[in-house]
Amino acid sequence: MPPQLSIYARSTCASHPITSILTPFLLPCLQTQQRSASILSSLSDTLGSYNKKIRRGRGPASGKGKTSGRGHKGQKQHGKVPRDFNGGQTPLEVVHGTRGFVNVFSVDMVPVNLDRIQSWVDQGRLDPSKPITIKELGDSNCVANVKDGVKLLARGSEHLRVPLHIVVSRASGAAISAVEAAGGSVMTRFYTPFSIKKILRGTTDPVISLRSKQDSEGTEKRQTGFLHRLPDPTSRKDIEYYRDPAHRGYLSHLIEEGQGPSLFFKTPGTGRSLARKKSAKAVAGENRIW
Repeated sequence: MPPQLSIYARSTCASHPITSILTPFLLPCLQTQQRSASILSSLSDTLGSYNKKIRRGRGPASGKGKTSGRGHKGQKQHGKVPRDFNGGQTPLEVVHGTRGFVNVFSVDMVPVNLDRIQSWVDQGRLDPSKPITIKELGDSNCVANVKDGVKLLARGSEHLRVPLHIVVSRASGAAISAVEAAGGSVMTRFYTPFSIKKILRGTTDPVISLRSKQDSEGTEKRQTGFLHRLPDPTSRKDIEYYRDPAHRGYLSHLIEEGQGPSLFFKTPGTGRSLARKKSAKAVAGENRIW
């Protein structure tokens, strides 16, 4: 609230020659406010925006008195127990023990077979003239609830009649042979659960990434119009899988001639020779007669 001046101070300021010039500018500040402060006492939240706290044990009239809503006697009335409490008998984990373990490195791949893809093509739900990616499989409801990727399997390969160009996360050897025998192609590429969500929403390209082979104008044009970039593998296990030509990995073009997909084992003949050169003394010692 702006400061308020008394009537004597106003008259003093008005009689001064300098203040007479500044009076039009100071007049809005000198005026008293007419706003009422009673609005502060009537402020309240919207009806139903919060619930009143339940006061327990405050007499029978409240409905939550005496036993406070817990009922009479028993385990639920007296207190809480562990979730796996069996009434005091020996727990099953102690009697039988625990077996196995949870593999944190396992991936949850959704399987899709060739007969299902051929059925979707016959129904007109998939276009065989275009690459069939996770985006097309998800939009046509050929696969659902994709988490870590899609794996192509070879069941019903004898029904495959159309050459298909399929891009999935993984593929079996029999499925690759069947698709290529029909005149098609298979390419496996790396996906993350987050990138799969972006692909199904249409904000990420399902094929092209930074390390993909880009040797045509079509791939460069295809990258435009997407908000997010498709990631590439960073772990050694994934990099070696998608570098392997036998898996039809999209990183197989990075392997030079005569090398293998492994990042650890070197191809024989390409590493540094461990044979040491013999010194002059050793050579002289070999030439001695005695």
